[in-house]
Amino acid sequence: MEMKKYKLGEIATVEISGVDKKTKDNEIQVKLCNFTDVYHNWAITKDMADSFMDATVNKKEFEIFSLKKGQVAFTKDSETRDDIGIPTYIADDFENVVLGYHTALITPNKSKLSGKYLNAFMNTQYIHKFFENNASGSGQRYTLSTETINSIPIITPDIITQEKIGNIFSNLDRKIALNRSINRNLEALAKQLYDYWFVQFDFPNAEGKPYKSSGGKMVWNDKLKREVPEGWEVKKLEDTLKCDISGDWGEEQTKGNHTYKVNCIRGCDMVNMTNLPERYIIPKNADKLLETNDFVIEISGGSPSQSTGRIVQITEEIINRFNKKVICSNFCHGIRLKEANLVSYFLQTWNTFYKNGVFFNYEGKTSGLKNFQFDSFFSNYWYFPPMELARQYHETYSKIKEKIDKTETEITKLTALRDKLLPLLMNGQVEVKG
Repeated sequence: MEMKKYKLGEIATVEISGVDKKTKDNEIQVKLCNFTDVYHNWAITKDMADSFMDATVNKKEFEIFSLKKGQVAFTKDSETRDDIGIPTYIADDFENVVLGYHTALITPNKSKLSGKYLNAFMNTQYIHKFFENNASGSGQRYTLSTETINSIPIITPDIITQEKIGNIFSNLDRKIALNRSINRNLEALAKQLYDYWFVQFDFPNAEGKPYKSSGGKMVWNDKLKREVPEGWEVKKLEDTLKCDISGDWGEEQTKGNHTYKVNCIRGCDMVNMTNLPERYIIPKNADKLLETNDFVIEISGGSPSQSTGRIVQITEEIINRFNKKVICSNFCHGIRLKEANLVSYFLQTWNTFYKNGVFFNYEGKTSGLKNFQFDSFFSNYWYFPPMELARQYHETYSKIKEKIDKTETEITKLTALRDKLLPLLMNGQVEVKG
């Protein structure tokens, strides 16, 4: 198989996105494909668009960064050198989806380069090593310059062979995408039940009938300026906490008294925590280790994902996978609830806050970075159901979560198969037929 070598800028156009998550008057309403969407998906498909963040863009940004089938997007920033330049293939044309900031958009010359092939090629260790060696920055932030991106060495067979190789990985990704769709539907089911019980207040009453619709008593609460079911508790969010746990980024290698090995959750790991970077912290900081049913909240815009307020639940499977030594980075914050039965209610409530953009009102800036004002937000009051009702929801959601985790395990296996096959095809060790 004859191979040719190019610099990326010779066979494709590269644009660096600066589109942020804000909404402005008199701009075009769009969905934002952001850093984490790129980072965690082999391909971006139409069925994912509804889950993207709402934003607005000006006319020029819309023209340049609207997603089109055949393009490739990739992350251009990271907190570590070895985790930069993660690509995704744009598998469909979109009417109103644009690429968000801290990413780059590649439009291949179709006569010389297949987007599917480019996506696969950029997942190889060859390119990952190129990015690691050429990323600029130090400490907590690394980036790829425009010059570096345009200089990416691309090795290609003929265009027909490129398409065949790309199709193999696209077929694997369809199965992965189907599993993710199943999980989104399961999450939607859990959210629907949450809304029915805790937003509409039609949880089962003593007779098994919907509470509010059946005339259940509602009482006015002066702190919330709204009605809540009789007997529900209104208290500060901070009153639900057993403790909060600060982050610790530590060191990449043992250094001085940084000798205690852990795995660290960053903002960009919160969607899929199959691979967490290894770090070394001071042994006395082992009290920052996370436990099952803790939560990690992204509190700083220092992460390229720029998703202030995003939350993830720490499961027993995550804790065990990393030998019970998991912490979060200092761009995140951990919390532990007093009551285990409140875990599922708290999680869905927090995700509702996040979807509604509540956290944007609690962002401050430090040295140009956006930071979630944790203490200020947790001093707010909210309503909490009786513990028995919270327990019922927690048990129901836990069963749904078990199905979600099983599907995630299959996704992990398919991803491992894809990653094993990738170098064999790229090196010509496996022949492409048909």
